[in-house]
Amino acid sequence: MTKLALVFPGQGSQFVGMGKDFHDNFRESKLVYEEASDTIRVDLRKLCFDGPLDELTLTPNLQPALFVTEAAMLAALRAHAELDVVVAAGHSLGEYTALHAAGSLTVADGARLTRLRGTEMAKAVPPGRGTMAAVLGLEAAQVEALCAKARSVAKNELVEPANFNAPGQVVIAGTVDGVAQAAALLKDDPEFKGGRSIPLQVSAPFHCSLMEPARKAMAPVLAAAVFGEPRFKVIPNVSAQPELNQHTFAGLLTDQITRSVRWEQSMRQLRALGVETLVEVGPGRVLVGLHKRIDRELPTKSVGTIEQLKEFK
Repeated sequence: MTKLALVFPGQGSQFVGMGKDFHDNFRESKLVYEEASDTIRVDLRKLCFDGPLDELTLTPNLQPALFVTEAAMLAALRAHAELDVVVAAGHSLGEYTALHAAGSLTVADGARLTRLRGTEMAKAVPPGRGTMAAVLGLEAAQVEALCAKARSVAKNELVEPANFNAPGQVVIAGTVDGVAQAAALLKDDPEFKGGRSIPLQVSAPFHCSLMEPARKAMAPVLAAAVFGEPRFKVIPNVSAQPELNQHTFAGLLTDQITRSVRWEQSMRQLRALGVETLVEVGPGRVLVGLHKRIDRELPTKSVGTIEQLKEFK
């Protein structure tokens, strides 16, 4: 049997209607939506299937909506096929689904924690104060140097690497002026020649120090949460190292709120773990696309539609 890595996307992969075909065709998926909706007293089915988009994309709604959709797709996949999973990982919010996949987090707890996480992250930074941008064409060390230089030029402003996604693609986050200063350096400073930035339409500057109020709020909640022993390894965003000790998960999820997602480094662990195919479970194909830039030779599959599920063997 093929040895699999399961990966789960984060915010940005959503669309109205996501997961509906799984809900309508798999009892296992329907039960996931029902349990999560009942737990947080939000009709996640209506939110995911009918929207509207502006309501779905509100961070307190979107985080549990994506979690439940990915968990429902996973339930259908497990009902459809026997899986030999050796490791799981999730990009940002997706780490909660990865822990659920490993048996460390229940559907109810995942829905509750992601709802609270989304609420606290939405409150952490006043609207219009923070933003994010994708930096293309530079390597990780160059982007770290770019952020350091931008902070030295724009006093009292903040900009930090937020997501190390793939070679030549790093997302930065910080104050609006801090990110703008980094973008200006990309245009004018020969040290960063070859790099360019693309502003991202986001509701908040995730995975940077501005999220400290959310980290503080979530720390005691995560510390009190129950994490079961994982059935297989999980690669957390913060450490980018395979983990089997469930007692580390609360601290790693807490730190993840203000620290970078080390996705490229995480995905470079897969070969050593014996992974033969990467399977993205969730709406869209963002992580499969990133992986083509990290390790083009490793086979990939997506399970985000019923058609893709039926093709899965």
